[in-house]
Amino acid sequence: MLDANLKQQLATYLTNINKSVELVVATDQSKASTQLLSLAKEIEAMSPFISMQESDEANARKPLMSVRGESSQIDFAGVPLGHEFTSLVLALLHTGGHPIKLSDDDIEAIKSIDEEIHFESFVSLSCQSCPTVVQALNMMTVLNPKIRHTMIDGALFQDEVNDKNIMAVPSVFANGETFSQGRVEIADILKKLDTGSNEKAIEKLNQKSTFDSLIIGAGPAGASAAIYSARKGLKTGIVADRFGGQVADTLGIENFISVKATEGPKLIAQLEEHVKDYDVDVMAGQRVAELIPGNPATIVLENGAKLYSHSVILATGARWREMNVPGEQEYRGKGVAYCPHCDGPLFKGKKVAVIGGGNSGIEAALDLANITDHVTVLEFDDKLRADDVLVQKANATSNITIIKQALTTEVIGDGNKVTGLRYTDRATDESHQIELSGIFVQIGLVPNTEFLPEEINTNPRKEIIVDAQGKTSVDGIFAAGDVTDVAYKQIIIAMGSGATASLGAFDYMMRLPAAQKAA
Repeated sequence: MLDANLKQQLATYLTNINKSVELVVATDQSKASTQLLSLAKEIEAMSPFISMQESDEANARKPLMSVRGESSQIDFAGVPLGHEFTSLVLALLHTGGHPIKLSDDDIEAIKSIDEEIHFESFVSLSCQSCPTVVQALNMMTVLNPKIRHTMIDGALFQDEVNDKNIMAVPSVFANGETFSQGRVEIADILKKLDTGSNEKAIEKLNQKSTFDSLIIGAGPAGASAAIYSARKGLKTGIVADRFGGQVADTLGIENFISVKATEGPKLIAQLEEHVKDYDVDVMAGQRVAELIPGNPATIVLENGAKLYSHSVILATGARWREMNVPGEQEYRGKGVAYCPHCDGPLFKGKKVAVIGGGNSGIEAALDLANITDHVTVLEFDDKLRADDVLVQKANATSNITIIKQALTTEVIGDGNKVTGLRYTDRATDESHQIELSGIFVQIGLVPNTEFLPEEINTNPRKEIIVDAQGKTSVDGIFAAGDVTDVAYKQIIIAMGSGATASLGAFDYMMRLPAAQKAA
């Protein structure tokens, strides 16, 4: 089931187990059941603390593997490989007594939950964001015996996906009711459960002393800026909704110099560990609502807390551009999607559309063609903007149709899910309708600059204008990465610009009068 290299790595990890772990496997006659049983037997053979037994429970989802400890049970409905293999490894380690890496405040908040909660998370094994949710819920399960979690591979349990009208992953249910959709961290889950952790977090944030350099955003640019700032001896902090930004949702990376190939989640995990090697105050799970220039600058968070810093580095990146047509918001997560790798498996055997004929759009179409019944690509221009090699592959794929000069005008649905879309042929001005189940929007990115004050100059695309040192139009405020007017949006360029902005901020700090630094 596992190759020799993966077996060796897993066996090494499992030496950290010091408590008994029981694997209980429920199977049927499917190929996936055979794979899961084989996986469970291989894991059992790797540690004297792990035992396995088969279950004949009639009502269990099948295939299903339960990881059971002294007072916890984590269920994997499906075969937890792909992006979820790490989730399985961590479930084994944490159930087996290996310490959980969470803050004392988070652990206390989780243990204080005093209600029975059964979480169910629907995922796809190709989803890069899903493991974050799965692992968070698994850790909560180990820490609190009142909590139980079941991960469900939506591709294997299509009937449940259809019954619950799930059209985006990760989708989380708590005691049968919708709880969340999309990537969420521990902090987000605790806020939704109203454990009082949010009030404690606000109080803790308000008590922080003034930073020398505060970075807003924790993608490649933000991580780079934080490392360079800390190495210069500045009191450094990062505030961000999540670590990784768009890169966390990137599947394959093959142009990061010195690394032949990697994946977004893996690269981000390495960046986060690198940042944590330094004295950097990482404040994740926080969104910035307002930036007030000054010395120090004031950073107002959405929860009402305020932070202060002598210099600020904006590394907020960009997000997927939306179509801005009727029906898009109504059916977001109900057929309108932005991540083909994450949500594609939910549309197996169905008809879908991809909006956009650039590299992202054509790559998405090629990926979806292997899963879905048919893919229609709609491109606004009279020619595709993707690389020739991708266009040739798409043209040679029998279940891909490409329509050029197509202006999408409306997303159509039945109130619960997408059923089609309308577009106008720009050459003839005729309106057309396509029946389909999913729409994947791939039309570029828009910078995250809505919260910025007018004093910070931006270009017509709302990107922050910076000079060669990463300076903005406001003293003490710098910017880096995809949020700026840098010509090319690449990971390696974002990292370089993060270093540049950080060095620019350091130079600015060194030139500040002593009285201002002490303010």
